[in-house]
Amino acid sequence: MSFKSLLSLVAMVFVAGQIMAQLPEVPRTESSEPFFEKPIDDIVEKRIVNERRVLPDEPIREADILWEKRIWRVIDVREKINAPFNYPGEYFFKIIIDAAMNGEITAYDVPSDPGVSEFSYPLEPSEVASLAATVDTVISYDPDTYEESITIARTEVNPEDIKKFRIKEVWYFDRKYSVLKVRILGFAPIIDKYDENDNFLFDRPMFWVYYPECRELLSRHRVFSEFNDAALVSWEDLFQMRKFSSYIFKESNVFDRRIQDYATGIDLLLEGEKIKADIFNKEHDMWTY
Repeated sequence: MSFKSLLSLVAMVFVAGQIMAQLPEVPRTESSEPFFEKPIDDIVEKRIVNERRVLPDEPIREADILWEKRIWRVIDVREKINAPFNYPGEYFFKIIIDAAMNGEITAYDVPSDPGVSEFSYPLEPSEVASLAATVDTVISYDPDTYEESITIARTEVNPEDIKKFRIKEVWYFDRKYSVLKVRILGFAPIIDKYDENDNFLFDRPMFWVYYPECRELLSRHRVFSEFNDAALVSWEDLFQMRKFSSYIFKESNVFDRRIQDYATGIDLLLEGEKIKADIFNKEHDMWTY
């Protein structure tokens, strides 16, 4: 290459550099980012539970119901068998509250009038979000000017603070199959209320969820298994197989009373066991030997 050609090449490179410097900078987009494939935290991607669909409950005629009894139960997540409800990876309460705030399922307000259905007053997602957090006013002082300022602090409900769930179910005798069956109607998370000195006052349901409506949602979330990490058990399976521990705190009665309204101490638990025994004996009483 001659000296003249070399000077021409250097001049062309210089001019090209000046032109590139005057061009506007192109913002980086997601497409300009280097491709990154997130590794699977397992030996295979688990899709069976996410893709499964639940079958609707079998239809039943009103004329086939010879006997039924409404029961309200309490699930205490502090019991060992109920430990999956508070699994840190996926709290059961978190599944429900997120779905209610996103509008995937409908939450219902707790009725104040006796005898009113728990599914009478639907809540908006914004109302559910207000129930899932507490709002307090915090007073602070500027260290330099000593001026007082008031700020609003929003504290989300800690899923670990939800220690109980209330379940409403119906036990009935099906004349078509001559068997005693049960169907869950709904459930509600129970939250504890405290006074200003952190003294326990009472507990109450936050909201009610209609169980048949959220079966599809619950079927897409796995339940932690203590014995097998590959177990394909969903929350819908857990409720259908009744793999939880609970105690009865109310049955349908003419006074709409709870057991604790007329029994205390050990008598309260014994009364719940008596109601449970009466329900199971009802199936035998329907038969003629």
